[in-house]
Amino acid sequence: MSDSHLSRRTLLRYGAYGAGAAALAGTAASWDRLTGADIPGRDDGALVVATLGSAFDPAAVRAMREGFRALHPDIDVRVNAVQAVDWSDFFAKILTQIAAGTAPDLVYVATEGVQLFARRLGVPLDHWVKRDAAELREYFADVHPSLVESMMYEGSLYQLPVEFNAADMYLNKQVLKRAGAELPPADWTRDDFTALLRQLKRAGDSHFTPYFWTNRLWGGVVPWLFANGTDLLAESKAPGGNWLWDTFYPAAQRAGRGGGFRWTTPQATDARVEEAYDYLASLVQEDLCTRPEGGNGSNLVGVFSTGRVGITPAGGFWAGGLHLAGMRPADYDVQYFPRWRTQRHQFGAAGYALLRTSKKQDAAWEFIKYAVRRDTLTRLFRANQTTPARRSMLTEARYAQTGPAHWRVFYDTLDRFPDTGPIPAPPQVAEVTEVLLKHTGTALASPRAVRPALRRMQNDLEKAMERDV
Repeated sequence: MSDSHLSRRTLLRYGAYGAGAAALAGTAASWDRLTGADIPGRDDGALVVATLGSAFDPAAVRAMREGFRALHPDIDVRVNAVQAVDWSDFFAKILTQIAAGTAPDLVYVATEGVQLFARRLGVPLDHWVKRDAAELREYFADVHPSLVESMMYEGSLYQLPVEFNAADMYLNKQVLKRAGAELPPADWTRDDFTALLRQLKRAGDSHFTPYFWTNRLWGGVVPWLFANGTDLLAESKAPGGNWLWDTFYPAAQRAGRGGGFRWTTPQATDARVEEAYDYLASLVQEDLCTRPEGGNGSNLVGVFSTGRVGITPAGGFWAGGLHLAGMRPADYDVQYFPRWRTQRHQFGAAGYALLRTSKKQDAAWEFIKYAVRRDTLTRLFRANQTTPARRSMLTEARYAQTGPAHWRVFYDTLDRFPDTGPIPAPPQVAEVTEVLLKHTGTALASPRAVRPALRRMQNDLEKAMERDV
């Protein structure tokens, strides 16, 4: 994971915790037709694992494959890196492969696709997890229950979390020093955040932007909605899941858990949603941030590392990206997202989903178990290009070379704020995301644009959520 393309590739992956494509929902809607398209002669006998682009270093992938073959000499593995702009583009290409009869057995799926794949494409892992409970006990003890719950759907578990990234705040320490400011404390508030932006603005030139964020689902407006005690869609928990919680987690950690998240009624016109948009619009009007751009934020490493941006939301994946951009550990740091009505954070996670079309499901399960082993993940995530789902992997030694000094923030975002949850990603996530991005850009054009834009967003969200994907 040490090649020079890591920072761009990483941002493509995790800028993706928030880019929509109507093609994803449209292709998924054709599931009944797709599952009948099984073309003989395309299967070379290998277990096929599909990942987004060059998500992992080829040498690490080879080591993982060889390690797996050493344990399972009868199972050959082929890892296909599917080149795509973002997660939605990746999912659409996987669905196209299914239509062509060349479906992989396993697909690396982020939060955006968990419920879509679970509902139409995936196989629940419940009976394997129950069967191998003794073997998996060490894994679950090392993984926060919020990550596990985000990969459940209607009472069943569809993926084992491999990695995640919560939206925390990165701060350029050279910019802070220039303004005579200190790193904010963990319990800072929205008002503290605003005051800091103003302080940074006074010390900067005309090319400097105190706060920058990208218009996307992950790390865009959603963290501000969470902080204000609301969400884009009404959120609740599906029943069930006790079979997992009672087996692997102590009472204190399983309290309030369910069978996965449900995102239902759109609430774009909710007073707290409007309040969050009003606040962001005020930052734009005061030149404390720019009107958010679309896309995956691929230029953000450059503008942050050179001091043209002071603060931006990002996850643990940025530690590796900033290091490759030439930033030293002392040049930047990270802090929790500021408190508003709450200090609830949002995250996106990823893991392997098993497809219903696979004829090698038992072999695929063995690979899933191997892929979440601590030694396997240590080889894959050497360069801090993500936050490992395993708590024990976050150590001082891991971040000694890349930083930041407050690296504990990455996992403590879950431990310190147990209500932290996944970005809203129902099965209709592609259309929901498209609506969110479209109307967010309009809403922040001026303070007077917020309310009419949110009314239009509400109308379009209601139509999107009525679609049966």
